[in-house]
Amino acid sequence: ISTEGSAEGLRFYLVPELGRMREIGIMNVIAGAMNQAFFTLSLGIGSMAVFGSYIGKDRALLGESANIAVLDTFVAFTSGLIIFPACFAFGVAPDSGPNLIFVTLPNIFNHMPLGRLWGSLFFIFMAFAAFSSVLAVFENIMSCWMDLTGWNRKKAAGANIPLMIALSLPCVFGFNLWNGFAPFGEGTTVLDLEDFLVSNIWLPLGSLIYVLFCTSRCGWGWKNFQKEANTGKGLKIQNWMRGYMTFVLPAIVILLFILGIKDKFFP
Repeated sequence: ISTEGSAEGLRFYLVPELGRMREIGIMNVIAGAMNQAFFTLSLGIGSMAVFGSYIGKDRALLGESANIAVLDTFVAFTSGLIIFPACFAFGVAPDSGPNLIFVTLPNIFNHMPLGRLWGSLFFIFMAFAAFSSVLAVFENIMSCWMDLTGWNRKKAAGANIPLMIALSLPCVFGFNLWNGFAPFGEGTTVLDLEDFLVSNIWLPLGSLIYVLFCTSRCGWGWKNFQKEANTGKGLKIQNWMRGYMTFVLPAIVILLFILGIKDKFFP
C-alpha cells in the first residue's frame, strides 16, 4: 500500500463505478457476488452441512456460520488490499480468475525485490490452499459414501479415488486432445462448461434443495431445523426468521439460477 502508484490501485479497488455497474446491470452485479458466495462458502454442495455435523453440541450453528462468513470476507478483502495496489504500483494490468493467479501475480513478482522468493512462497501456499479446498469437497463425498455404505474411510477413499480421477480427465483433455471442443463458442473449453454447470446450475440448485429440505414440511421441517441449529451457545435462529428462510431465500436462489441461465444464453 505504501509503494508509489498504489493509491490508484486502492481507488480502483474501493471506489465503485456506478456508471459501469449500470452498464453491466445492477442485478447482474448482485448475482455475480452471490454466486461467488455460493462458491467460496461451499453452500450448494453440502460441505458446510458435513462440517456442521462435526461441530459439538456446545456451539450453535448460526454463530459459527457468522464467524465463517466474517472471516472469509476479511481474508478476501485483505487480499484485494494487497493485490490491486501492487498491480498499479508495478504497472501490471489487474485481472480476475486464473489470469490473476498465473499471469498478473507472476508479473508483479518479476518486478519485486526478491521476487522469485516471494513468488515461490506464494505458489507453495496456494498449493496448500488448493489442497485444503479439495479436501473440503472430497470430505462431502467421503462422508456420504461412508454413511450410505457403512464402509470405513480407507475403503471409501479407495473406491472414490479412481472415480474422481476419471471425472477429472475431461477437463485435462480440454486443453489438449479435446481443444477443438468449444461448448460456448470459439475460445471456450471443457473447463468453461464445467464452471458453468457447477457455478450456475449445481450450486444454486443444491442450495435450493438444502434450504427447502430444512424449512418445509415435506423435508426436515422448521421446528426440527431450528432445534438442531440452536443447540449450544451462540447466536440463535429466531422465530421471525422463518418467513425469510422459507420464502425469501428460495426466491433469491431461484432468481440467481434464472439470471445465470439468461446471462449465458440470452446476454
